[in-house]
Amino acid sequence: MAEVAPRITVAIPTYNRAKVLRQTLEGVIRQTHVPGGYEVLVIDNNSTDDTHAVVESFAQAKPAPRYVRETQQGLDHARNRAISEARGEILVLADDDILVESDWLLQLTKGFSRSEGDRIGAVGGEVVPIFPDGLPPWVAEWHAPLDFRRDLGPLPPHQSPMGANLAFPLRVFREHGRFSTTLDRKGSALFSGGETEMLRRLRAAGLEVWFAPAARVLHQMPASRTTFRYATRHAFDSARSRVVERGATSFGYLASRFLGNFLKVLGFLILALLNLLILRTGDFKKALVRAWRSCGYLYQIPRTACGRI
Repeated sequence: MAEVAPRITVAIPTYNRAKVLRQTLEGVIRQTHVPGGYEVLVIDNNSTDDTHAVVESFAQAKPAPRYVRETQQGLDHARNRAISEARGEILVLADDDILVESDWLLQLTKGFSRSEGDRIGAVGGEVVPIFPDGLPPWVAEWHAPLDFRRDLGPLPPHQSPMGANLAFPLRVFREHGRFSTTLDRKGSALFSGGETEMLRRLRAAGLEVWFAPAARVLHQMPASRTTFRYATRHAFDSARSRVVERGATSFGYLASRFLGNFLKVLGFLILALLNLLILRTGDFKKALVRAWRSCGYLYQIPRTACGRI
C-alpha cells in the first residue's frame, strides 16, 4: 500500500548550528494532535559541523527528520529546496534555533482549516527572543517580540510576521513563485527580507497574511548576537536588503531614502559624539548602530540604481 502523504511539512533550513538544531528538533518531533500528520525536513545549507550526525541521531523518532543537503549557499535557496522536497499541503518554515511547545503546529496551521482558509496566503506565529547568556541593556529595544494581536486572524498590510515561524499553503508557491534568492542570509552575510518580499507578493495577489499568537516559539539569541559588532553588521546589511527588496520599483523611493539617510548619518554621528562626551556608552553605541544602518542605505542605493546587488 502506498504511503499516505502528510498534511504538513516542517522545513528547517540550517547552517552550522548543530547544537541548537538538536534542541529545535527535540520539540518539533513531539507535536501532538496534528490532523493529517506531518513530516520534518532539515535542509542543510553546506554546514561544516556535525549537523548530519545530529539529524541521524533522531532516526528512531516518529516522524524521523529527513536530511537534505542544499549546496547553493543562501537561506532562500534552502527554503526553495524545501518547497521542492515537501510532500505536505502546508509548508511550515522554522528557524533552527527555536524552542516550541507540543501544540505549536496545531496552533500555527489552525487557520487553514477555517472557512476563510482559501484566502490565506500565510500564517505567522509569535517569536519571543530569549537570551541564555544575558541581554545588554543598550540592545534591548531591538529585540522586543512582535505581538501583533491576541487572537487568530488577519494582519493589516503594514504588519508582517517573522520568517522564523511561518506557514504557507504549498499551492501559493506554484501560483505566485518562490523566494527571491537575492535576499536573506548567505553564509555569514546578514541580509534579510526574503519572507517580507514573499508576503508582499501574496498580498498584492489578494491573499491575506494571518497571525497566530498561540503558536508562540522562543527564539534563542546567544551572546554573539548582542555584541556591538553584530549589531552594526546586522544594521548595515538589513538596510541594504531593504533597498534590494523595495528600491528597484521606484526612483522616488531611492532618491528620498538617499537624502534622508545622508542627513541621518550626520545627525546620529553628532548624537554619538555628545553621548560619548557625557559618558553614556550605551546611547553612544545605539547612535553609532543607527548611523551605520543609514550607511547601509547610502551604500546600496547607488548599486541598486545601477542594477547591482
